[in-house]
Amino acid sequence: MSKGRILVVEDNMDTYELVHFILEKNGYETFLAMNGRDGVDAARKQKPDLVIMDMSMPEMDGWTATGLIKRDVLTSAIPLIALTAHALPGDRQRAMDAGCNEYITKPMDLSELVETVQYWVNKH
Repeated sequence: MSKGRILVVEDNMDTYELVHFILEKNGYETFLAMNGRDGVDAARKQKPDLVIMDMSMPEMDGWTATGLIKRDVLTSAIPLIALTAHALPGDRQRAMDAGCNEYITKPMDLSELVETVQYWVNKH
């Protein structure tokens, strides 16, 4: 049985494959949305236990998608982790202000990712 269903909103397939591999290895089911707009739709339809959101994507960026997910009564309670290459001062606060519960920078520490996912899925 799965420990939880994780929506990964990521436009880079290499990053998705790595996140998918490590989370599946740790007992989570993952599914992919390739841009922010699809991520918002998938969150509404699939009701995942957690969303991992890239912040820089085509069509709709992660900040906009996060805001839409967090303002929607159907999805606002879903924990959301930003997974991003944006590591400049202020980027973390910008992600938190958009509604992210956690902020992990790329390249990511895989054990930190698993621990963070486990914490938020169990808290949810």
